[in-house]
Amino acid sequence: MIEVRNLSKSFKIYHHRKGFWGTFANLFSRKHRIVQAVDNVSFTVTRGEMVGYLGPNGAGKSTTIKMLTGILVPSSGSVTVNGYIPHRQRKENAKRIGVVFGQRSHLWFDLPVQESFELLRRIYRIPQEQYRRNVAMFDELLELGAFFQTPVRQLSLGQRMRADIGAALLHNPDVLFLDEPTIGLDVVAKSRIRQFIAQINTERQVTVVLTTHDLDDVEKLCNRVILIDDARLLFDGELATLRRMLSKERLLSVDYAEDYPDVRVPHAQITHREGTRVQYRFSPEKIRAAELIGTILQKFRIVDIAVQEPDIEELIKTVYEDNLILRKTSKII
Repeated sequence: MIEVRNLSKSFKIYHHRKGFWGTFANLFSRKHRIVQAVDNVSFTVTRGEMVGYLGPNGAGKSTTIKMLTGILVPSSGSVTVNGYIPHRQRKENAKRIGVVFGQRSHLWFDLPVQESFELLRRIYRIPQEQYRRNVAMFDELLELGAFFQTPVRQLSLGQRMRADIGAALLHNPDVLFLDEPTIGLDVVAKSRIRQFIAQINTERQVTVVLTTHDLDDVEKLCNRVILIDDARLLFDGELATLRRMLSKERLLSVDYAEDYPDVRVPHAQITHREGTRVQYRFSPEKIRAAELIGTILQKFRIVDIAVQEPDIEELIKTVYEDNLILRKTSKII
């Protein structure tokens, strides 16, 4: 569905002097520097995949998405989406993709949501029957009916995001690009949007590329992640693989049957204690989880015990700060 080969994008940043004479000098000066926003990136996405495209601010995520949607022209390399070259076949590509930018709306600000949908129906030439089916489905899953007649400017952020996602899918696109779709939303709104995206992906096999800083979105929706930093690809693979590669330490939470004065155990460090609940940190290289649990069961009576996976945010932070992947994987582009 998406094929990216050696994709690069650079921008010229011109030097501007301040003050009256600086403004005059700027008319004749062409001094500039080159900023590499995306540098030799390659990946493919198959039909029906949901991929998390992650990276810190300025890493090149949004620039990549803009090239995939045809907004920007690559400096070098190639990209195809559903067989189309986005920047050359903009109209054809636009008919087959949906795009949601979390901080921008493609609905008409002063019009009710319904009228925005009607305009989009005409722009995309959506058959009436398809339009009615989609609106009914989106109303059921996203509860659009409560604000369908409300002007977009009067919507809450959560309502606007639900309307934007529905609008992006009205024409049955093959690919959905989501840029920060849950930014600023409360827990209930995030959950509703995640459930909707998952259902659309399952039922219609819509390919989803998700860029976000909310790593809960990634854990709930994506099995595969692509990490980009400083314009270059660092990792492309399954989230579970990333966890295994970087999981130096794990957490063990124990609810004891009574408040023991000393709950220290070999090869594990107590990181938190509150009443009868104790959290340990341990390295699987030094002791296996089963051995640690066995030691605890021999010494104490417990109510509950659970091994916790490392937090995804900490894992990705490790990637960026320590660059461990460059030494541990061959999936470097």
